[in-house]
Amino acid sequence: MNIDKDWNRRFAGPVLLAAVTAACLSACNNESGINKKTAAATPSVATVSEAKKEQSVNILTPGGLLLPDIDNVPVLKDNPIPEFLRNGVEHPIVASLQQRLMDLGFMDNDEPTNYFGNVTEAAIKTYQRQNGLVQDGIVGPETLNSIMSPSAKYYAVAKGVQGDDITRIQNRLYELGYLANAGQVSGSFGDETEVAVQKLQEVNGLNVDGKVGRQTINLLYSEEIRPNYLTYGEKSDVVLASQQRLKALGYLMTEPDGAYGNDTVTAVKQFQSRNDLVVDGYLGPSTRVALNSSEAQPNGMGLGEQGDSVTRIQQLLNKYGYLAKGNITGYYGEATEKAVKEFQNRNGLSSDGAVGQMTLSKLTGSGVKSAGSSGGSGGNTTGKGGTVKGGSGVSGLLSIARSKLGSPYVWGAKGSGSFDCSGFVYWSLNQAGVRQSYITSSGWRSVGKYTKISSFGSLQAGDIIVVSGHVGIVAGGGKVIDASSSNGRVVERSLSSWWSNNFICGWRIFG
Repeated sequence: MNIDKDWNRRFAGPVLLAAVTAACLSACNNESGINKKTAAATPSVATVSEAKKEQSVNILTPGGLLLPDIDNVPVLKDNPIPEFLRNGVEHPIVASLQQRLMDLGFMDNDEPTNYFGNVTEAAIKTYQRQNGLVQDGIVGPETLNSIMSPSAKYYAVAKGVQGDDITRIQNRLYELGYLANAGQVSGSFGDETEVAVQKLQEVNGLNVDGKVGRQTINLLYSEEIRPNYLTYGEKSDVVLASQQRLKALGYLMTEPDGAYGNDTVTAVKQFQSRNDLVVDGYLGPSTRVALNSSEAQPNGMGLGEQGDSVTRIQQLLNKYGYLAKGNITGYYGEATEKAVKEFQNRNGLSSDGAVGQMTLSKLTGSGVKSAGSSGGSGGNTTGKGGTVKGGSGVSGLLSIARSKLGSPYVWGAKGSGSFDCSGFVYWSLNQAGVRQSYITSSGWRSVGKYTKISSFGSLQAGDIIVVSGHVGIVAGGGKVIDASSSNGRVVERSLSSWWSNNFICGWRIFG
């Protein structure tokens, strides 16, 4: 990056930026946990108020000087702070800026970088919008001072606001049944959205103000969220119709009765997983639309699958003598595949070892031919390191992940052209043959069905690493592949101290 050689003669620009940064880092040490060594390394300079006393600020223009020249100012030789920060700038101060935006909820959590890219610019514009500043995405003194202030406000939106962030919020409200139809997902926070937010807050025990602030935005993507539509315990004709459709598609393994019980929750989750929906077990509008669509994907289970649906299949196989009780593990291993083949062969089905619609219909229907007195297959199930659907393994997963290096980061996207951190992990695993539903980074803390890694030093290539607010795929050799908000794209980078300091757990998918 070419910086004007005479920048050292401009007093207030670099002094103001450094002063505010120093003040921010000191405050953030207490409030946001930023490394104290970073704050200690910041040069000691005049305070913002002192700078303002000596010099007035010119109007910022993209091509002009930020502030006038002053003689007899000490020269800062090492990596001077640019005149202003905007898209394309690369400087250590950008990392402090990104960290602050993450702390305030304007950027998805990630390891801060020195690069000011599209995602940082979008976050700046959202901050400027919220705080009544000019929405140019350029960080001048006013914007920087506001962001770095200890009294800076957390992300919040209310009626009258428009933007891509509103579209994301509305999509989630629609998925949860608080917005009635897809036409209300407009990117504009109007009366309908306000009513939807108020209803969500009422149902979930929050202060009902119709605004989306820290508590509401965190709740929207948590596993504790309560939807507005059909859920466990309800009984109605709508539930019955949904059960009949789930049964026809091979997801429900009991007879439809109109009561929303555990079997229905399991069936809905399995359907959502296979149809790229948020997996929450609730029949919200988007799930019901997908369920009744001609493009709804039918159920099918094979080697490498895990979950409650597999457990139910194994229980049925055990009931008819094809699988030993000790092999009811929730994991579709070699013993389960062998039992399915035996069941299919004995019941006049194509013997491929996979549970599709026809096999499931026969297994849950009447007139099933049992295995007789053999007691079923007595072999041991393959552990969680068994062959995964597609046979990709660690090398396949890493190859798939690397194929998307450079793809843009987009908050809420899950492929195939753009991703956020959890969307990237979701897409990569499924491309590698691992049937994993889409969950947010917070959901990865307790996903549970893989082998948990509790020590950062025990991570291996192919593991999923979970840190505070972020996930990635361990690449081996001290590196990680992830969709990075601070880089603005999918990258392969070092597993630095930031990852170890924010480490929560890992999950071993293979081996």
